[in-house]
Amino acid sequence: MAGPPPSLLRSALRLLFHLLPFAQSRSPSPPLLPGPAASFSVRDFGAAGDGRCYDTAAIQDAIDACHAHAAAAAAAPGCTCRVAFPPGKYLTATVRLKSGVVLDIQNGATVLGGTEIRDYPPESERWYVILAEGARDVGITGDGAVDGQGLRFVRRFDEKKNMMVSWNKTGACLGDECRPRLIGFLGCTNVRVWNISLNQPAYWCLHIVRCLNTFIHDVSIYGDFNTPNNDGIDIDGSNCTVITRCMIDTGDDAICTKTYTGPLYNLTATDCWIRTKSLAIKLGSQSWFDFRGLVFDNITIVDSHRGLGVQIRDGGSVNDITFSNIKITSRYYDPSWWGRAEPIYITTCPRKRWSKEGTVSNICFINITATSENGVFLSGSEGGLLRNLRFSNVNVTYKRWTSYEGGLVDYRPGCQGLVNHSMAGIIMEHIKGLEIKNVNMRWAEEQSRQWDNLLDFRPSTVNGISFHDFRSDLYSR
Repeated sequence: MAGPPPSLLRSALRLLFHLLPFAQSRSPSPPLLPGPAASFSVRDFGAAGDGRCYDTAAIQDAIDACHAHAAAAAAAPGCTCRVAFPPGKYLTATVRLKSGVVLDIQNGATVLGGTEIRDYPPESERWYVILAEGARDVGITGDGAVDGQGLRFVRRFDEKKNMMVSWNKTGACLGDECRPRLIGFLGCTNVRVWNISLNQPAYWCLHIVRCLNTFIHDVSIYGDFNTPNNDGIDIDGSNCTVITRCMIDTGDDAICTKTYTGPLYNLTATDCWIRTKSLAIKLGSQSWFDFRGLVFDNITIVDSHRGLGVQIRDGGSVNDITFSNIKITSRYYDPSWWGRAEPIYITTCPRKRWSKEGTVSNICFINITATSENGVFLSGSEGGLLRNLRFSNVNVTYKRWTSYEGGLVDYRPGCQGLVNHSMAGIIMEHIKGLEIKNVNMRWAEEQSRQWDNLLDFRPSTVNGISFHDFRSDLYSR
């Protein structure tokens, strides 16, 4: 059954977003992109804006002219210039954003990504509709939209999970995920993305790699709910990142931090609304380097396959992470998607037999409220213990409302895969140091027999547990 059109859904979500309690909260002030008020319209460079003819050359010429102006006018580093997109539809192959340039995609304007492999550079790592490499003082704004036309990459529509087009048959890349991303900032400094809609990515949507000082706010991301790998925001090996007041409704991971290219420090995500068929907030699974100093606060997660997740597979360590003031509803979807409705999920098993085991320590869950079809899953490994976890003021209500099979533990990717296991409020493996304070569990009375245990763990692998004000009770729906 087809859902509402994306434009109608986005309007409804925007209204909901502004009615939520956190809509009036104060967020950190974004770094300003200083500079002259110069603006170059892509129309003046020959863009048709009809959605049929490619406007790539006109857009790139406008960016190049704007970059030259910003460089010439700069009395000091950091001057910026705007490239304006008046109302219209601008079909484009990859365009390269340069230092000192802000794309101003105005209300009524949409940048459409090309759908042919010839629209993108020869190197698959540069398959983006908009790409900035090594740039400073760059941004995207304007209240318009960037659209990856992701539905045109669907080879077969399926309510469980769409089968996607893959360009691996061309030899350009390997695997089934050979599709273009929407926007990439690689090795950039002072990045700002705000007041913009990012729609229908064919693969990852907004990709931040090895960047310093990134501010993402008031961004709406809409991806098809049945499309795999259309992540919302992926942050890899970047430092000093702020994500605030964003609304993400997509099929795959919503806010995903990775350390594939380097360590990731000092990230704050606040005041966001998320719906996803995968993991709403995720650390990993690409985790070769360390994660440290991450804060996720005042976030609403609805109808997601998983809520909060730490998924360490490649030897990196996780330390000093806070999840606070978060509301979660997690539910089952088809097992072809990773996840089994866990509101909180932490695993450190190695990806391969020869992979190094990473560690997780000093993680706080504070003021968390969840309604879920499954329990919390905390699973370290023999060489990758979970250490010093703290749950404070956590309320979890357990009930079933879908018909998908329960009783499975999901270790994917790698590790043991899907494993039959009795259902429990909290499953624990390989932990040293767990404080549970003011934690309440509520079970739907008519469904209570579906859960076999309140707590499921072996004392031989779980040590140093402390309980203060821990309660469990039945309720009638």
